[in-house]
Amino acid sequence: MKTPRIALVTGANQGLGRALVEGLAARMEEDDLVLLTGRDERRVADAAREVAQRPGTRAQVQGRVLDVTDTDAIERLADELAALHGGVDVVISNAVARLLPQDSQAERADEFIDVSNTATHAVLRSFGPVLRPGGRLLVVASSLGTLGHLDHRLHHLFDGASLGQVEYAVESWRTAVHHNTAAEAGWPRWLNVPSKVAQVAAVRALAATRRDRDLATDTLIAAVCPGMVDTATSRPWFSDYGQAQSPAEAARAVLDLVLAEHVDPALYGELIRFGKALDWCGGTPPVEQDRMLTP
Repeated sequence: MKTPRIALVTGANQGLGRALVEGLAARMEEDDLVLLTGRDERRVADAAREVAQRPGTRAQVQGRVLDVTDTDAIERLADELAALHGGVDVVISNAVARLLPQDSQAERADEFIDVSNTATHAVLRSFGPVLRPGGRLLVVASSLGTLGHLDHRLHHLFDGASLGQVEYAVESWRTAVHHNTAAEAGWPRWLNVPSKVAQVAAVRALAATRRDRDLATDTLIAAVCPGMVDTATSRPWFSDYGQAQSPAEAARAVLDLVLAEHVDPALYGELIRFGKALDWCGGTPPVEQDRMLTP
């Protein structure tokens, strides 16, 4: 008898997260369970009910309140799923704090870093140990997560770093933002760049500690870049959405990776875009976006 699979998506009330839950619920089996998580109880309940009632849904869908800025709550949920189900099979860390072009980057830094980075670290630390053989642990990042998008003075903070060292680098960046010394140290004003680089570095750090064991059991830990997606979070940043995907379209490539029968060793621990690994050292600092922002 096949053991039912357990899947969890963070930041899943709307947009890409919602589409990932819908896709998992449609493509997994009837005995499998997909957990749709978010921090607002009503929105979580409404979204889970709507996905469960979709004509194409096959798996069970449940809503769970999870504020990813509460790292203890992340750990408790991982422990609970381990106790109830013996672990998890799919974890997609997707939560992001919405940031508008007119917002002060410095004033929003704490919220943005807490949601995008501190929470990512907690998901990796808490769910990595309970990921069952053959499981998938993915962090939704961006092509901006490659090292070349940072000033070369900062590369050593992330290249080959352990998870603890990545966490230290993120907190150093946070401190520099608050002390108004970030620019002189080489940190870009646009929070999304160091945040995404740190997300990918954290994934690489965890993957480096367990690569051989995971590949032997067909387990995948990776970061993913879904490409430009037309969502409420991303729309304010772009004037031309002609090439943007719908959330459902963007989710498809991620789900193909999640549900693939076998892991391509070349993708393990990497940042994956449309099924191919991006060059970790590639990219150029996005000065155009920095110029859009007020000091």
